[in-house]
Amino acid sequence: MHTPSTLIRLHEKDQVAVALDTLRPGDGLGQYRIPVLSRVAAGHKVAVVPIAAGEGVLKYGQIIGFARSDIAPGDHVHVHNLGMGDHNRDYAFGLDCRPLPPVRETAEFMGYHRSDGSVGTRNYLGILTTVNCAGSVARFIGEAVNRSGLLGGMHNIDGVVPIVHGTGCGMSDRNEGYATLFRTLSGYVRNPNFGGILLVGLGCEVMQIHNLIGPDRRWDDPNFGFLNIQQTGGTQRTVEQGVEMLGEIARFANGIERKPAPASRLVLGLQCGGSDGYSGITANPALGAAADLLVRHGGTAILSETPEIYGAEHLLTRRAVNADVGGSLVERIRWWEEYTSRNECEMDNNPTPGNKRGGLTTILEKSLGAVAKGGTAPLSAVCKYAEKAEAPGLVFMDSPGYDPCSVTGQIASGANLVAFTTGRGSVSGYMPTPCIKLASNDSLFTRMGDDMDVNCGDIVSRGADVAKKGKDIFDLLLRVGSGEPTRSESLGFGGTEFVPWQIGAVM
Repeated sequence: MHTPSTLIRLHEKDQVAVALDTLRPGDGLGQYRIPVLSRVAAGHKVAVVPIAAGEGVLKYGQIIGFARSDIAPGDHVHVHNLGMGDHNRDYAFGLDCRPLPPVRETAEFMGYHRSDGSVGTRNYLGILTTVNCAGSVARFIGEAVNRSGLLGGMHNIDGVVPIVHGTGCGMSDRNEGYATLFRTLSGYVRNPNFGGILLVGLGCEVMQIHNLIGPDRRWDDPNFGFLNIQQTGGTQRTVEQGVEMLGEIARFANGIERKPAPASRLVLGLQCGGSDGYSGITANPALGAAADLLVRHGGTAILSETPEIYGAEHLLTRRAVNADVGGSLVERIRWWEEYTSRNECEMDNNPTPGNKRGGLTTILEKSLGAVAKGGTAPLSAVCKYAEKAEAPGLVFMDSPGYDPCSVTGQIASGANLVAFTTGRGSVSGYMPTPCIKLASNDSLFTRMGDDMDVNCGDIVSRGADVAKKGKDIFDLLLRVGSGEPTRSESLGFGGTEFVPWQIGAVM
């Protein structure tokens, strides 16, 4: 029988191995000397030992589900014979917390220094709306600025970004949904990738401009302005006045030039979307190695997507710097269990159909791979969606697993870079923050190379070293932070991916 070499068993306790090429009936399973019983696509799992019905199935040395029936060696292990079940998770707060050694030589990038000490990797002008009703006018202002040639010769400005969304009214002003949107909009106002902000509202909405600005904001800041459409006199007058105000803001923003900044000023959002069976083996561990390097330089890495760490959260609580941080993560997990139950769904609603076609079976399996993006650094803090990431190191920000919504929260929390791993493919970008795309497999990188910045598939196809790949990614972060465009930026993405998390009733 034919014995393919493309098979990997990730932990000595695992009863399954991952096919790195398509296996066909009669193929041999390497050193296991057993035949494949049915077709197993690349990225999918095959049993290498007998598994009894009801037995917990291990991958990465962790439970990814329970056998629905007896599984013979050589069987394909997937949704037809593997499902969820109850199992204990030992949170053991801080048990595995090991500080990473600092680097001997600090790295730098060329960034835009802001008055609050943060550093931008881009220098955009933002037109931020309080409510959906102001969205079209915000876009009209942006289009008028581009037509006018106002930014001609202003080489330090990257462009104008209208930030529009679908909420801001028809909601309570006292509940969790309002507080979440408030944090999101406030976070975008202060993101260092904006050199200036024009805030545009309708005038009668729940999310009022004067509340969003707050008593501590100077209304005469040279990089900030605001307009109410109703008070200004309607669409045309608002557009005219908005262009004039942005012209003044632009002159201030263009006076800021890139200067050297330590890598500690980088705040990196860690994302994965369209994951597959390779993601937890290649792209996610490589990004984790890059995140560890950033933390060693004193920077911040933000891990998110709470439903996509579900079942693997114990790996993070064991790395928490103290019990309060670990307990905060568990509290978020319990909130999600109640939230999904209240809305008549369940946490194993994830993985998506595309994830399953790529070889992922349960949320436990997906989460174990997704957590690898966070590397090995101690978990220094847990924050709510769009809450500012104050602590350096590895931070967890609560968010949905829906990518644009999660990235929106990370940017509001201060991310000035985003790294996004994918196995099935992703086409998105997140102005004002550049997004680096990491392909988990060679096939994807070949098929969608125009959208991908880094190929991590060579970790399995050619034996590339994970740590070396992480260093390559870290070096790319420095170059992108200094102005090198990403593929998604070159393609013009970022105008529609602002998606705040909407919680609660729409009234």
